[in-house]
Amino acid sequence: MLKDNLHQVQQNIKAACDRAHRSYSDVTLIAVSKTKPVEMLSEIYDEGIREFGENKVQEMCEKMEVMPKDIHWHMIGHLQTNKVKYIVGKTSLIHSVDSLHLAKEIQKQAIKHDCSCDILVEVNIAGEASKFGTSRDEAISLVEEIAKLDHIHIKGLMTIAPFVDDPEDNRQYFRDIKQLSVDIAQKNIDNVSMNVLSMGIHSSNRRGRNNGTCRYRNIWRARLQQG
Repeated sequence: MLKDNLHQVQQNIKAACDRAHRSYSDVTLIAVSKTKPVEMLSEIYDEGIREFGENKVQEMCEKMEVMPKDIHWHMIGHLQTNKVKYIVGKTSLIHSVDSLHLAKEIQKQAIKHDCSCDILVEVNIAGEASKFGTSRDEAISLVEEIAKLDHIHIKGLMTIAPFVDDPEDNRQYFRDIKQLSVDIAQKNIDNVSMNVLSMGIHSSNRRGRNNGTCRYRNIWRARLQQG
């Protein structure tokens, strides 16, 4: 069942890319493995998936210990400053940097570990009170401040779209985050690239791909659903 779900998602991504005249290779499928047992991760790993996303630091660290070392781990959940020290130098990408305070702690730990850290700036593009992320209006100034930290590299933006019944209701948010990334890129800020858009998506995943999502985060049985 899990294998079938994965293949269905891959086919749906390809179809959406075709409709949007985009290359399938531009999209990265991240298997969001939070709360899932290692046995399920291994099954997906055996199907060629190497990008895994976790919401909680402890769970990610535990899985890192037992899963193959060629996996690229993504921290996609809210990250507390006191947990940063456990993942710096171990993650491929931290998606959820939403404050200068958090970025400075990542910088501090990266210096200690003699490494650099790739991040995304999380933007609450819909302005939902229940979600983390800097506001759309403050995003550019936050990017400019984080860019001054030399052990951090900003690779793009992350957002989580609202839960909706009609996928069309989220289209504008996807356009907005894409436009924001374009606006930031045009500023040519040192230490900033806008090559990645990471969108946490509920029922609206095809709309996200049509509007420029470069990271596609969906998982397992319930969330490998389309439209």
